[in-house]
Amino acid sequence: MRRLFAASLFAIGLLAVGLSASPAAAARYCLQGRNWGYPGNCQFATHRQCMASASGTGASCGLNPRYSYARQRSGGQQHQ
Repeated sequence: MRRLFAASLFAIGLLAVGLSASPAAAARYCLQGRNWGYPGNCQFATHRQCMASASGTGASCGLNPRYSYARQRSGGQQHQ
């Protein structure tokens, strides 16, 4: 029974990853600072989300290099 449950969770996880947006498209902004390094914590879809997390920490937000590179490769054709 445990194996069936674990296999089901694994399959659901793979499906969720496969159907989700690409990381570059979903995570446009990175939290950057002395504690985060470069490119930093790149989990933010909006600049506002990133700035809210950076508030009071001395960190800042920058564009995710993966997102920038993806736009550059596609000729800037991606829409927001």
